[in-house]
Amino acid sequence: QVQLVESGGGRVQAGGSLRLSCVASGVTPFSTHAMGWFRQAPGKEREFVAAIDYSGDYTYYANSVKGRFTISRDNAKTTVYLQMNSLKPEDTAVYYCAAPSSTFIVTMETLYHYWGQGTQCTVSS
Repeated sequence: QVQLVESGGGRVQAGGSLRLSCVASGVTPFSTHAMGWFRQAPGKEREFVAAIDYSGDYTYYANSVKGRFTISRDNAKTTVYLQMNSLKPEDTAVYYCAAPSSTFIVTMETLYHYWGQGTQCTVSS
């Protein structure tokens, strides 16, 4: 049974930082799956944020977070991270960790088959 569990969300002031973690279990082997982060703000559709390939050598970001967010992974710990710096109020959303069946980076939500429960991140001005 695949399980993705996010943590690290919370409330922070604009300009602050948060680090999200997502521990995967049942995604075997974890080291052969790309991983991604999505977010959903109130009243908006869920959107792609960042993705990382199976090795961690390649990453891809939405334009809205490029230069501020960093995705990384530790295959030994079956964990993917999202370091979020210079946070803005518009970054407020529920953040979801997701796993596609692909080894390489994909951005389409429909290609992600496994999802975490989400973690709330709130940025106040």
